[in-house]
Amino acid sequence: MTHPCPAALLFDLDDTLVLFDGTTKEAWTKTCALFAPEIGRDPQELYDAIRAHARHYWSDPDRHREGRLMLEEARRRLVIETLRKIGAPDDTFAARLADHYSALQESLIDFLPGVEETLAFFKGKGTRLALLTNGNAVLQRRKIERFGLDRFFSHFFVEGELGFGKPDPRVYERALAALNARPEEAWCVGDNLEWDVAGAQACGIFGVWKDTYRRGLGESPVRPDRIILELGELAESVGA
Repeated sequence: MTHPCPAALLFDLDDTLVLFDGTTKEAWTKTCALFAPEIGRDPQELYDAIRAHARHYWSDPDRHREGRLMLEEARRRLVIETLRKIGAPDDTFAARLADHYSALQESLIDFLPGVEETLAFFKGKGTRLALLTNGNAVLQRRKIERFGLDRFFSHFFVEGELGFGKPDPRVYERALAALNARPEEAWCVGDNLEWDVAGAQACGIFGVWKDTYRRGLGESPVRPDRIILELGELAESVGA
């Protein structure tokens, strides 16, 4: 199905434009392999303990919001709590391990397939682009600079700078105002069903879900207006 080219596109960042969650397993595995011998533990045991506690830690919405706004500090706290749980308390060691992970994980982040070509395509079409990203202001701005996203985007809306983030309607409203676009003229594209689809749809914006990890909708009540697996599908749908 082809669609008219939207006047405005609102893009998410992590796991929409750049690989983020997909770097965590490699980064934790390598970090645990390096640090586990220092405390006489098996690397897999340490990895499993950290990942199990991480699932618990990030499952709480309030803790998730607080943690993503202070991500490096949250990782230190997570590792400290994990080591205490497994009977190997050492807060200095835990902070060193967490910081090593943070640096390694950040180094593994890279563009997902077709991103630069797709952004260039829509910019060439005259579509106005804004980036809407939740998370820590310093870390998110570092990605924006590292990947040269100001080549494509005229406006950036970062949760850590605004004091609120998706799915707060103010984020989408500010983006639309900055791009001088009406809701019905805009698409919002991202990998999070609540933040990038449902929140946008509540404001009258066409919600495109990027199923980056091929997980499917499952039992989610959210119904995207469109589902894509790779960003290049957007350009194809408007007759690239």
